[in-house]
Amino acid sequence: MNHPKDLPMDTLKLGSHLVRSRLLVGSGKYRDLDETRAATEASGAEIVTVAIRRTNIGQDPSQPNLLDVLPPERFTILPNTAGCYTAADAVRTLHLARELLDGHALVKLEVLGDERTLFPNMPETLKAADELVKAGFEVMVYCSDDPVQARMLEDLGCVAVMPLASLIGSGMGILNPWNLAIIIEQAKVPVIVDAGVGTASDAAVAMELGCDGVLMNSAIAHAGDPVRMARAMAAAVQAGRDAFLAGRMPKRTYRGEPSSPVGGLIA
Repeated sequence: MNHPKDLPMDTLKLGSHLVRSRLLVGSGKYRDLDETRAATEASGAEIVTVAIRRTNIGQDPSQPNLLDVLPPERFTILPNTAGCYTAADAVRTLHLARELLDGHALVKLEVLGDERTLFPNMPETLKAADELVKAGFEVMVYCSDDPVQARMLEDLGCVAVMPLASLIGSGMGILNPWNLAIIIEQAKVPVIVDAGVGTASDAAVAMELGCDGVLMNSAIAHAGDPVRMARAMAAAVQAGRDAFLAGRMPKRTYRGEPSSPVGGLIA
């Protein structure tokens, strides 16, 4: 939950939500709900994505409810449209989520184009984004790392663009930092890397490039020790953010420089 009076200066604004943590996490793929809770708490994340078509948050009273271990009083639940392959399915799914979460407006849109790669279908994504924004949703949107498409989504009114680093669940890290840098440079809304992060160094690199946050699920849930990896990811995101804000030293090709002053040497 948000407590604006207690928030430090370096906070992240996503729609009407303010958060301290720039690490967003998924809630699927864990061994059980106890592990989901433990890893989420270890991550320090305040925003947790929930695949509405795959996770019970009240649709089936006879099944375990994710909200029992990740209560909305403690976490901002971010319903997403994982598993949707058309704009119509995605829009329908998020209207259901809004009903289940008592009018919750912040959502994550993803419309997939291929079952093997899970690459986004950008024409359908743009169509769904337009409909959802007009319906009053605050749309965070999974997209390709195409700067033109990212700008189009921003122009439609999306509150964050979420380009993939590499394919969902691949753990391959950031494969095209140059496109990502262009998206970051031109965007006036938060840019959050979504998909492809495999380990802590990937998260740190994303933040050092200037991303506003990182969203991940498989990198934590599929780790040998998900709770320890969640802690590592939290530290990496913070380290990368601090490094970006500090500003790295310039790279000097073919020229070294002493690490200590050379003037006034002791004889």
